[in-house]
Amino acid sequence: MSDRLVLLGTKGGPAIRPGGPWPTSTLLELGGRTIVVDCGLGVTRGLTDAGLSLKALDLIFITHLHSDHVLELGALIHTAWTAGLATPVRLFGPIGLNRYWQSFVQALEFDIETRIDDEGRPDLRRMVEVVELSEGDVLRDGALGVTALRVDHPPVTECFALRFEHAGKSIVFSADTAFFPPLADFARGAAILLHEAMLEEGVERLVARTGNGVRLRQHLMASHSLAGEAGTIAARAGVGRLVLNHLIPADDTEIGEADWIEAVRKTWNGPLTIGRDGLVVVVEGDDARNREDLHETGDAEERFA
Repeated sequence: MSDRLVLLGTKGGPAIRPGGPWPTSTLLELGGRTIVVDCGLGVTRGLTDAGLSLKALDLIFITHLHSDHVLELGALIHTAWTAGLATPVRLFGPIGLNRYWQSFVQALEFDIETRIDDEGRPDLRRMVEVVELSEGDVLRDGALGVTALRVDHPPVTECFALRFEHAGKSIVFSADTAFFPPLADFARGAAILLHEAMLEEGVERLVARTGNGVRLRQHLMASHSLAGEAGTIAARAGVGRLVLNHLIPADDTEIGEADWIEAVRKTWNGPLTIGRDGLVVVVEGDDARNREDLHETGDAEERFA
């Protein structure tokens, strides 16, 4: 199977609405490894819809502890366990992640112990290794390397961009961040940069719909990147393809793909993918052009950007 990036959830923020996209989660299959990055609501269903056996869970990375990135983490691992997961899972993320995991298994103590006694399952609490990361090298495992960069996402200080490398292929996740020039050096020459993006013209409608408008707007403008700023980072980094993800707003009926493209094309002229749930991007080498495939029910429709 080709190395691939599957966008499971592409919405920025924790709220979900009828017919809308799911919050942030992504599957990266690279060098035979199964890597999940962020676990917003819907990640478990998204992984199964992408054809992944939950028993194959291997590596999970959490960029930061906002709920739209971590809310379904415990439920994903527990559901995989009930589906037959019997091999260790390594879980990487910022300070506080171990407390999250310990609190989750404590809350599910009755169910876990019952299933161990009644169904003969291994002890889930002993199957997960939690690594609280910081900047620099995070993982060196065979040919797979992972590095982290602290980004600018106030008021959260423990928020990290991630770079995955294997056999001449590099994929960079921006995480949630305001415009952050050092990210361009971090993403230098990567095949794919998956970068969050916001359209300012949709922010006013979003905050009016959500409530707490003034404070929410202040947070969004201080802590997230406009689509054109994502394009600037991609251009400075010289990446092979820019993929917009964690879209704000992601479910505004007055905003379509053409609006995102128009905003990004002011700063980025290279290959571009506007994220949507279920989209698959085939990962080529750092010096190759990448294809994007849209997997729908049944067959896959291939098209070139």
